[in-house]
Amino acid sequence: MSNAAIHPTLEDLANGRVRGQLVYNPYWWEAAPRQDTPSDQLPAAADVVIVGSGFTGLSAALTLLRNGRHVAVLEREVPGFGASTRNGGQVGSGNQKFRVKRLIELRGRANAEAMLREGVRMLDYMEALITSEGIECHFKRCGRFRGAVRAEHYEAMARDMEDLRAIAGVESFMVPRSEQYREIGTDLFFGGSVLPRDASVHPGLYHSGLMRRVVELGGTVHGYTAAESIMAERRGFVIVTPQGKTRCRNVIIATNGYTDALLPELGRRIVPVGSGQIATGEIPEPLFSQLMPTARVYGNTNRVFYYFRPIPGERRIMWGGRVGRFASNRSPTAYRHLARDLLSVFPGLSAVPVTHGWDGLIGYTFDEVPHLGSTRSGVHYAIGYCGTGVSRATYFGHKVALQLMEAPDNSTAFDDLDFPTFPVYPIAKRAVPFIETFYRLRDIFNI
Repeated sequence: MSNAAIHPTLEDLANGRVRGQLVYNPYWWEAAPRQDTPSDQLPAAADVVIVGSGFTGLSAALTLLRNGRHVAVLEREVPGFGASTRNGGQVGSGNQKFRVKRLIELRGRANAEAMLREGVRMLDYMEALITSEGIECHFKRCGRFRGAVRAEHYEAMARDMEDLRAIAGVESFMVPRSEQYREIGTDLFFGGSVLPRDASVHPGLYHSGLMRRVVELGGTVHGYTAAESIMAERRGFVIVTPQGKTRCRNVIIATNGYTDALLPELGRRIVPVGSGQIATGEIPEPLFSQLMPTARVYGNTNRVFYYFRPIPGERRIMWGGRVGRFASNRSPTAYRHLARDLLSVFPGLSAVPVTHGWDGLIGYTFDEVPHLGSTRSGVHYAIGYCGTGVSRATYFGHKVALQLMEAPDNSTAFDDLDFPTFPVYPIAKRAVPFIETFYRLRDIFNI
């Protein structure tokens, strides 16, 4: 990494002063550089071809390989190019999208309970997988603090945490504003909630560890090998790529926010939403420990929220939120709003440099829940994590592999859900920045 002196400070970035440069790759790639893989060794045939080399695809590949299947993973870019190595490494149990009462209204109490309890199992499964595969990726049950932006948000969170404990047995506790300095060194919030069993991970190292295990077990991962078409035939499928064709008995689509028109049936059901992150330079002690004394992962209660965490083993902060609009992702302007948000929470960091800025794509579904299943032609899929995909992707990859094999214990609480398309999909896709702006205004004016 280049010398920190050439990078802009948080104050410079927040005020639009371009002094120095950012590295426009995920900070996670510093410890886990992306590895090119040969694109000219595509097998003529495989039992299963997986499209997408992120957490979903690699988790599915591991399960299939450990059950004796021959697996080839196809990736349009360098393996791990997408959101699996571009996220913030915050690992929850999938309980963040809806308040419990709202989920009950949408799905009914029995289904809501099943979905919430399975969310807890997703995180447990990921921890067990990391342990059993011996993946060194800084996984830690550090807990999550969510700061209340307004006083009424605190009361609403308290009620929701009570409901979450009652319906799904999820442990939590509230931290009033008078005591929040034991959790976070800021006066901005009106207290917050803590989910002590939520976790953190180094997503670059986690991805590298998964891919290494896949290759060790005999799977192949093919970078720069986009699936250009999938054609059904009597005994399976033919996948056409720039490197040639391969035949297989089964296909899994594991592309989430990078889902395209390969299968229009799925493409109409996913809208990609951009997410941006920045990484700071080193922050002096003891200031760093005062800011995040419990070293959790963090977020807030706004509709357009931000999230942040300490980078494992270093005195740096990773800060994320929605991607900057109307600016190139290789321009400091695209990350200006993230620096502003960071300084609103930690104003004492104005002189700290910003070293990295990057973005990625979240896969959003119309009903804001993830989906797994198979298309009319028999192609399996697991996609649509809506921004809470680290544990969900790992678990869904495992489960869709079990479903493909018709193995025991393959069912989930998400199996029988309708997978709605977005109304007027091209308009929905283009409307994302305008909807986000509308939500930002609602956050500002509390409406």
